[in-house]
Amino acid sequence: MQEYIKVSIIVRAYNEENHIEKLLREIRNQKTSFKYNVILVDSGSTDSTVDIAQEYDVEIVHISPSEFSFGYSLNKGIEKATGNYCVFVSAHCYPVNEYWLEKLILPFADSSIALVYGKQRGNQITKYSEQQIFKQWFPESDSGKQDSPFCNNANAAIRKSLWEKYRYNETLTGLEDIDWAKNIISQGYSIFYTSNAEVIHVHNETFIRLYRRYEREAIAMRSIYPQETFTFFDFIKLVTLNTLSDYIHALQDSVFIKYLLSIPAMRLFQFWGTYRGYNFRKPILSDLKQRFYYPRRTDIFYSRERAQKND
Repeated sequence: MQEYIKVSIIVRAYNEENHIEKLLREIRNQKTSFKYNVILVDSGSTDSTVDIAQEYDVEIVHISPSEFSFGYSLNKGIEKATGNYCVFVSAHCYPVNEYWLEKLILPFADSSIALVYGKQRGNQITKYSEQQIFKQWFPESDSGKQDSPFCNNANAAIRKSLWEKYRYNETLTGLEDIDWAKNIISQGYSIFYTSNAEVIHVHNETFIRLYRRYEREAIAMRSIYPQETFTFFDFIKLVTLNTLSDYIHALQDSVFIKYLLSIPAMRLFQFWGTYRGYNFRKPILSDLKQRFYYPRRTDIFYSRERAQKND
């Protein structure tokens, strides 16, 4: 790896007052052999997210909610980056140890690697089925170089020099990471999964917000891979197979009764969102973007979420 290394850590945030301090504190505690700086891209937070971030050594970039897309917010953050490498971490994630950053950058010693992504795990409030998804997507051992474009920008790093040639797609409703990886692989580069750079990814979504997430990601997937389809039969099949798989693991983990109802509920909302997204044909207008990115804070689902947090 080159002698001089500097890393810019880019955090995208919207109303993350419950998580941002934990992340920034863990970033500050990282032990590395190189310099790094932190850039927070805030897309209109109305809580104390920005106030908390200002207590740390963080550069803050503001974008308006009307401008937001995942690709746009990343591009605005990278424009401010001074590092050779750009690290992306979600505001509701945090590293499990003080060597996360070092481990995420280490694979770039191979000049053919364009992107590195790390392990994700949930915590005690993560839905059981989502825990199984994390284990499937982010295994316990390194996969090494891969030619598949799967990756995840909740915990990843790229070479800034390649971003200067290939910016993130700002029109996609999600999966800008997979789209970028697909493009970079077509140019002869590889991506790398490392299990040693681990974060805890805190998802405590209501079922309707989970549905919206999978819906917008399916819309993006159809845009990236127009030839792909997702039929109603696929919906039935995947709900059934994944529910059965989760039940088997829950039995093995002695938590079957605890998650008896939540497992099929999550799988139903997950794959119904996927089905609806793949078959969505309307233009993405401002009101739909609002539902995708900024769920109404006054609906019944949010009220229940707040009530759970206050218990």
